[in-house]
Amino acid sequence: MDFLFGPFLEFGFMRRALVGCLALAVAAPLLGVFLMLRRTSLTAEVLAHGVTPGIAAGFLIAGLSVPAMSIGGLIAGLLVAVGAGALSRATGGREDAALTALYLIALALGVTLVSLRGDTSDLTHLLFGQVLGVDDPALLMMAGVATLTLPVLALAWRPLALECFDPGFAQAEGVRGGLWHALFLVLVVLNVLAAFQAMGTLMAVGLMMLPAVASRHWARELSGMAYAAVAIAVLSATFGLLASYHLDLPSGPAIVLMAGVLWAVSVIAGPVDGLVARWVRRPHLAG
Repeated sequence: MDFLFGPFLEFGFMRRALVGCLALAVAAPLLGVFLMLRRTSLTAEVLAHGVTPGIAAGFLIAGLSVPAMSIGGLIAGLLVAVGAGALSRATGGREDAALTALYLIALALGVTLVSLRGDTSDLTHLLFGQVLGVDDPALLMMAGVATLTLPVLALAWRPLALECFDPGFAQAEGVRGGLWHALFLVLVVLNVLAAFQAMGTLMAVGLMMLPAVASRHWARELSGMAYAAVAIAVLSATFGLLASYHLDLPSGPAIVLMAGVLWAVSVIAGPVDGLVARWVRRPHLAG
């Protein structure tokens, strides 16, 4: 019991890290499920890198100020998301190619801007975050983004689900796909920014995508995948922080690695297309 609860009962910074990560875990994986179903799982990673120059600009102007970095990151992320769509329509090229070009430029620009100060610790904080150093503004942002995401996603649930499973029917029903897609991208950018405060730009989508990808091995229905993704994210955050404390590991990577372990367990033992389930089913069908 002390192994499980001792660090959180004894240290305030562990409790703050847990609260912040749980706020991310209840909202971000739901967005990840829709990204997975749309076959655009890498969009979150692209946007995580796309916010980097805005965060870096806010950092250069105001230092480690959560509001300044968040505003800069939001502007940069939306510019990348909207700019990729505009470029693909203007040139006739693929949107994923435009996203790739923009996010690589954005990541390089962000790292260059931070490096102008000549402090490698600032660059490390930008890229990898600092879960155990979450302060009040960052904690409020994580909780605020989760509080905003859940009701907005509940409102958008039906049109987003229709677009994922039957876009033709959604169009016939008059669903404004472009409007809902834009709102969805805003939520993704906001959650990436919230995750950045704890996990940096390189790890920001770990709690968004790994639980979502793992969830498809535990349920076939959208609601079931949503519940499974949140449960996996909560377990990843909790046991990742415990592993970080007891094994003296960096917290952000430990959380993502724990999510990776649960993904691997899902791939092997999940009842929906898991390796064991498929292996058991084959002899039965053969007989």
